[in-house]
Amino acid sequence: MSSDWLTLQTQAHREFSDRVAAITDWSAPTPDTEWSVRDLVRHVIIEQQWIPPLLRGLNQREARRELAPLGADLAAEWHKHSALATQAWQSTPPDASVQLAYDTVTAEDYLREQVSEVTIHSWDLARATAADETLDEQLVAAVWTVFEPQKDTLLASGLYAPPVPLPDDAPLQSRLLALTGRDDRVWSEQAG
Repeated sequence: MSSDWLTLQTQAHREFSDRVAAITDWSAPTPDTEWSVRDLVRHVIIEQQWIPPLLRGLNQREARRELAPLGADLAAEWHKHSALATQAWQSTPPDASVQLAYDTVTAEDYLREQVSEVTIHSWDLARATAADETLDEQLVAAVWTVFEPQKDTLLASGLYAPPVPLPDDAPLQSRLLALTGRDDRVWSEQAG
């Protein structure tokens, strides 16, 4: 695995861990309008659960058999599955094939996708918990290289709200969030 993306994976998980530690209301709404804080954290944990079996070469059906139900303490579950995913990334060659539901990709491509998802959801969690919304600049720059070339695909996927129009000179974090239908200006305007 590229040492740069492994470092970014560790940073993305640190950012998410910091936001999990700030949770006081697990039922609070998030920018993912259908999810509460609990739903959002569960989603990110479940994504981490998939990583070890998929990196070992299992297909989706085989990997699903290894997924245990999550316990009630989602903060503890996050730390457990974050550590297991990190170990799996560190021991997998970057060119290993990973069978995802939609395609077979390299482990490196899967890592880039996962770093991107955890990064975006770190901001979601920060917004939901009124924590610091500032994301690590290197993470933002790296995730931009993943999402920006896929902006049309992201829109067509229906996984994200339509992009928020922003000027080209807006901060990179704002433009990254806008690609996924998130508007970080709303909070500032309400708070100010």
